[in-house]
Parts: sequence; structure tokens; C-alpha cells
Amino acid sequence: MEVTRRFWTIVSVATILAGLAVLFARPVLLYGAVGIAAVLVARQYQFYRSLAEMDAALTVEQSLPTQTVARNEEVPVTLTAQLAAPSGVNLTVELSLPLVANGPNAADRRIELPAGEQTASTTVPVTWSIVGRATFDPATVTVTDRDGLFRERLPRGPTPTITVEPRTPRSVHVGQGGDRVTAAYGGHRSDQVGSGTDPAELRQYVPGDSVSDIDWKATARLDYPHVREYEVETDHRTLLVVDHRSPLQTGQPGETKLDYLRTVALAVVDNAAQVNDPIGIATIDKGGTTDWESPGTTPEAYDSVRDRLHELRVTRNRGERALVRADTGQSSPGRQGPAAAQRKRSRLAGDDSAYGRTLRSFYGDSESYVQRMADDQLFETVRTRLARVPGSTWTLLFTDDTDRGQLRETVKFARRESAGVLVFLAPEALFERTSLADLEGTYDEYVEFEEFRRELSGMEGVTAFEVSPADRIEAVLDAGRRR
Repeated sequence: MEVTRRFWTIVSVATILAGLAVLFARPVLLYGAVGIAAVLVARQYQFYRSLAEMDAALTVEQSLPTQTVARNEEVPVTLTAQLAAPSGVNLTVELSLPLVANGPNAADRRIELPAGEQTASTTVPVTWSIVGRATFDPATVTVTDRDGLFRERLPRGPTPTITVEPRTPRSVHVGQGGDRVTAAYGGHRSDQVGSGTDPAELRQYVPGDSVSDIDWKATARLDYPHVREYEVETDHRTLLVVDHRSPLQTGQPGETKLDYLRTVALAVVDNAAQVNDPIGIATIDKGGTTDWESPGTTPEAYDSVRDRLHELRVTRNRGERALVRADTGQSSPGRQGPAAAQRKRSRLAGDDSAYGRTLRSFYGDSESYVQRMADDQLFETVRTRLARVPGSTWTLLFTDDTDRGQLRETVKFARRESAGVLVFLAPEALFERTSLADLEGTYDEYVEFEEFRRELSGMEGVTAFEVSPADRIEAVLDAGRRR
């Protein structure tokens, strides 16, 4: 509890009266000082009682119309205070904003609840300048008595949380050869039959089948016992590998390659959360692996992957540095690392036979190839992170086509080490900062990209998609059709 300036003024008056009583030997003045002190004590006791009653009857709410908002978007935040019964104290309730929020000044975020009144409310506009998750502090309730002698500040009310997302790009196209895909990214079927919920096929009954599996309607229709088999649902353990090196900055602010790929990756996370599939993430810049989280299925795991995607920024070549170093000292099973190739080549150094010369040449070429691939951040991140994920994993790559040779080798490796590979590519031709006035030239570049995308999709276990602004790819394809 705090005492106000008015309280100290009255105490000063009582002190002066007590002093005068002693100085002039006037007991009546002392009675006055004692009377003032008694009144202050009584008022303090009354304030404590009123404060306790008010606290039990008070309800404070800080409410948001949504839990997710785009960066720099305005959101109305409502502050409400309500008393179950009238109170003998005055209340002032102030909305507390997170540091990343921009809103009106403190005076405009307050509501007054004078003694005797029971409800008050206000709504203020708030914008959010920083991407991430923000949590409100409890509202600050300031309580004063009717005489203005005492004051108490209390934190009250809920602490809502809001997620601030980057502004998503306009219409996102995800497809193949200009045709938009309609299936949910990350949706899956097992291609296995057995006990499940989705009908797969109907076949004739054979000895050993369970009687409970017989489809009696089909049996009556076909005059022979038939068994209905069902699609077996399986979990997809998924690893998102997201590239945020400098080429991913291409495009207009808010509509870069990374912005579009991020939007698709977030859709994959949402789909995984709906079916409770494990999902993890690894991110790459020029220095190597910058962030890593193994697949998980808890709500916290999904939120963590979303947060990492929202916070992802393109890193420049200058001063780039990996936050998580790739584990280059280990090779995945069946793979030869640079050190292993060097050791084998050293053992053959003194062998001048035709056999030795042939093997030396082989290991020299192998060493050069493996070292070259180990120097590629995307390849090395895929290699080291897949080695750390137990069991069968689907690998989803989010990158562009600026280094097609390295990407080709990365996809080849990933398909050998994964249950399946999905590649989401942002074509350089559709994100260049130059205008699309030369649509025919851009179309030729897109045709070259499409040949590369089909090459990747032609690999066993690999499906490649293009990710781009919908209006740009439509304009480019229309220019090609007019030729």
C-alpha cells in the first residue's frame, strides 16, 4: 500500500498541532493531533477492507479478436473491468502492451471505475512491428480510497498471447508445369492394406481371412464371399530443409523467394499438426546449418517449427556464419567421407601395379567429389541431419534453382536416405527484379527450369514442385501460348 501526498499533508498538520501543544502547553491541540491520527488509522483499516472486497469481486479481461496477426496489421484490443458488487474505492485499470506492440499512450489505454460503478470498457488499436510471439502482461489496477489518502497497484487479468507473422505473399502458386496442385502438402497414404478406416479394395475371400472382414453386402451382390480391405494410415516423419542463403532474397520486399517458400512450409506444418505427424526443421545459410530441431509431435514442437520459419531471414554473403555446425567428421552408413577416401588413397601410394594405379585414380576422383559436395551447405546439412533422425523420414527441400548441379546431387543423396523427397523450387526466372516486359525471354528461361524440375521428378521417390507468384507464371505461360 502507498500513501498519497494528501496523507502526508494531513500528517504534517497533526505533527504541527502536536508541536504547538507542547510549545504552548495547550492540551486541546494535542487532542486535535490525536484525533487526526485516529481518523487516518480508521481510514486505513476501511481501505484495507474495501480493497479485499473489491479484489474478490473484480474481473479484468484483455481480449483479442485473433491469435494470429500479420506484421504491421492493426488489431483492436479490448480491456474490460467488471465488479460483481459496488465498491467503496475508485479503480483505474490500464492495458499493458508488449514491447513489440505499438499503440496509444498510457492515458488512452485506461478505464475509470469510480466508487459505486460496476463496469467499464475500452478498445484501442494496436499494431505489431516485429515478427514472433508476444505475450501481454496483466493489466495494472490502481485502487484509491474516496478521500485520496491511500493507493494500491495490483496486476490483474489474463495474459493473452498473439503470434505476429510476416505478411504473406499474394496468391501463391504451387504446381508442376504451370498446373496448380490441389492436394494438401504433406498429405499421405501408406499404400498398404490391412486394418484401417479408408476402404482400399474388395477381393474374394480366401481361407485364413477373418470372418469379421467379410463385406456381407458385396457378398450378397456377387454371390461369393468377398473381403473388404482398408488403407492403413501411417505416420510421416518429416524433415523440412529450408534454404535462406542470399539468392533467396530475390523478389520484391515481402514477396521474395524465401517469403513464398516460407508460406508453403507453414502449410506443411499445419497439415502435419492436423494429422499428428512428427515434423522437424533444419535451416541453411552460406555458413552451413543455422538452426535444427528433430521431428516431434507435441503442440510445442509444431509451434517451435512455426516460430523458426517466421523468424527466418535471408543472410548476406558477407559475415555469414553458421549457428549450428555441420558434423562433417561423420558419414552416414554406406557413404564415404573425405577422410576415408584420403586414408585409402594413402595406402595405395606405394603400389605401382596397374591395379594400384587404377584404384589411386578412383579414390582421387572420389575424394575430389566428396569434398566438393561436403563444401555445399545444402548437401552437407541434408547428410548430417538425416543421419540424426531415426527411422524412415520424408525430406522436404525448400530452395531455388540457382545451383542446379549441387541441388541435383543433394536430391540424389536424399532419396537414398529418405522414405521420399519433395522438392519445392522457387524459379529464378519468375522472381527476377527486372520487369516481365520481355515475357518471351522469361518463358524460355522457365522452359529450361521446367526441364530441370521434370528431371528431378523423374527420379524414383522424388516429386518436385514450382513455387511462384500466381500472376507471374500465368503471364509467362500466356506469352508462350501466343507464340
